[in-house]
Amino acid sequence: MALRLLLVMAVLLFCMATQVSSDSNIQDHETQVVKGANRRLLPYLNCDELCNSRCRLHSRPNVCTRACGTCCVRCKCVPPGTSGNREACGRCYTDMTTHGNRLKCP
Repeated sequence: MALRLLLVMAVLLFCMATQVSSDSNIQDHETQVVKGANRRLLPYLNCDELCNSRCRLHSRPNVCTRACGTCCVRCKCVPPGTSGNREACGRCYTDMTTHGNRLKCP
């Protein structure tokens, strides 16, 4: 009986230690990612207009606009300019890949 009680206490202490460390990691991550406004709090983002302006010079504008629209809805961000600047939208935009492990977002 004492062994079970000791095991339960050890598991509880481990869970509490893990929770405390994950809370501090979340706070560190939030301070690094947020550069002006919290993207989750944006009321509305016109993805069609932003993606059309981003993909207007692309060699395949329809494919670019479709991929950009998907990335815009999921990440709530479209990088400025017609190419590059992907890091402005964070890891969500830069790390999204297709089934063939190619970068999805233009």
